[in-house]
Parts: sequence; structure tokens; C-alpha cells
Amino acid sequence: MVFQKEIILPAYKRGFHLITDKIEQELPDISDNGILNIFIKHTSAGLTINENADYSVREDFETIFNKLIPENQPYYTHIFEGSDDMPAHLKSSLTGASLNIPVTNGKLNIGIWQGIYLCEFRNNGGRRKIVLTLYH
Repeated sequence: MVFQKEIILPAYKRGFHLITDKIEQELPDISDNGILNIFIKHTSAGLTINENADYSVREDFETIFNKLIPENQPYYTHIFEGSDDMPAHLKSSLTGASLNIPVTNGKLNIGIWQGIYLCEFRNNGGRRKIVLTLYH
């Protein structure tokens, strides 16, 4: 069976935000095994899985990404939507637009210290659309 649903997340400030609970709330009650694909329909935000307990990990992600891909560089030509736009596209390519997560006995089979992040790379990215596809 296949379950698919598009959800719209609330607007988040720039940074890395745990959305595991929001994803789990949208899934149907199942008791079997499968795989969940999570896809973000944007080119200036991304998804990743990482540490879910210590907030400083998310702060460090933001710091490192900004050092790796700084704003206001003279070599950017895609600059019409603001100084954060081209860096957001590059950062999105690094994190990726989708995740695949195993589902075991109806639950996401992620590690105890793992969480799903929305990686918001724009200063004012707005509400983000996510497609959840559960194959079970």
C-alpha cells in the first residue's frame, strides 16, 4: 500500500529545526513495515537527519554552513532575490531534498539520538511544502 500526503510547515526562521514530531503526526496508524520518503518542494531549504538532543549541534550546523557558503560574494550572479538566495540554493544541494527512513512496526526506525531537520537557508523562507510518501 502507498500513503501520500502533502503538508505545509509553519514558517521557520533561518536555521536547522527539528520536525520529527510534525512528520510523525501526519503519518497514518499502521502496524507493519515499510519505508517513508520525505521530499521538500523547495530549492532554498533542505532536509537532513542528525542529533536531536543538544541544541548546540543545530547552532554549529548554521555556523559551519555560513562559513562554507558565505553571502555577498562577488562571484554570485544569481542575486535578484537577496544576498541569502544563491547561498541557500547551494546549501540545499549539500543537504538534499529528500530522505528515506525505514518504518518498523509502524514507527520511524531512527536512532534514539536522531531527528529529522528542516534546514531553512533563507532569512524569510516562508512556509515550506513537504510530501510524505509511505510505502508499506
